Amino acid sequence: MTTQEPGWDLYRAFLAVLEEGSLSGGARSLGLTQPTVGRQIEALEQALGVKLFIRSQTGLAPTDTALSLRPFADNLRVTANALRRASTAASQRGTVRITVSDVVGAEVLPPILTALREARPDISIELVLSNRTQDLLQRDADIAVRMVQPSQGALVARKVGAIPLGLFAHRRYLEQAGMPASVGELKQHALIGFDQETSYIRAMQKRGLQLSREMFSLCTDNQLAQLAAIRAGYGIGMCQTPLARHNPDLQPVLAGAVTSELETWIVMHEDLRSSERCRIAFDALVAGVSSYIAQAT
Repeated sequence: MTTQEPGWDLYRAFLAVLEEGSLSGGARSLGLTQPTVGRQIEALEQALGVKLFIRSQTGLAPTDTALSLRPFADNLRVTANALRRASTAASQRGTVRITVSDVVGAEVLPPILTALREARPDISIELVLSNRTQDLLQRDADIAVRMVQPSQGALVARKVGAIPLGLFAHRRYLEQAGMPASVGELKQHALIGFDQETSYIRAMQKRGLQLSREMFSLCTDNQLAQLAAIRAGYGIGMCQTPLARHNPDLQPVLAGAVTSELETWIVMHEDLRSSERCRIAFDALVAGVSSYIAQAT
């Protein structure tokens, strides 16, 4: 009796559980039910004749065999994604998946994407709002708007400029609390800032923005929540300068004294050069985000 070779779906489930650490996490990442993923893992173990995971207090722990299989399964994922790109690249009509940070996705891209739809209603957009860097090589998305220069090969990247940042507060807050005259006086105000320190925050601190978590009256890592709090008059917070200029009630605080910027890149996989819809979306993002950045000057 011939044993059927396990298909890509089984290896995809294997990678999802390996990366998420549990059946439930793997199921969520794949959009499947937990029992389905469980059956796929069992089927792969039976087909290979090995044990891939053992239960632990924190979830599912991969066996040594599972870890040794991971690079080969990763290669399968790359190949499967390449096949998908190749099969869809020739079609002019279809979907483009774009990943972007939450603030840019909610505040900057909507008018750009509206103009794109009016020009090309045959192109549909999947918009992924995430501050996690999606892997374009693994086809997590077709196009990304990134705030760091991409380091991966096989990508087409266009730098569109740098988005300036500054401290802003609602006019109502400043009328009540007064305008700080120096960086030192910021400690006397209600500050809106981060909850978890990140590499970006540390980079800003090295540039002279000596703000620590203990100074904040409101801590959140959600940039949309920070922006909403600034607009509501909660206190002083960091905001993209072009966004603040859209709201005349937002006033700059210590303009020129506390500044930073976000280098901005539009990126897609080089295999998608042959896809007209991806090229059109890429060019629309380059033009639209460039225009947005120009509003700050």
